[in-house]
Amino acid sequence: MAEILKISKKNIIQSLSQAELSAIIEMALCDKTSFSEIHKQYGLKEDQIKELMRKNLKTGSYRAWRKRVKTFSNRREFYK
Repeated sequence: MAEILKISKKNIIQSLSQAELSAIIEMALCDKTSFSEIHKQYGLKEDQIKELMRKNLKTGSYRAWRKRVKTFSNRREFYK
């Protein structure tokens, strides 16, 4: 069952076009867009978005983004 779940997660990300990937990355980098909004539009869960960001950003950029997201989530209940 876990293998099927992993395959379906990868298929969702692999099935995205370059334009969709760029849009998701832009939305995730925007401080005003939450993970739930991205999920509504593209069907990606929070862990899938983090994985996508990890693979598409430089290591330092990814770490800075995660730090910023965590900082805001501590301040706002409904933020990423």
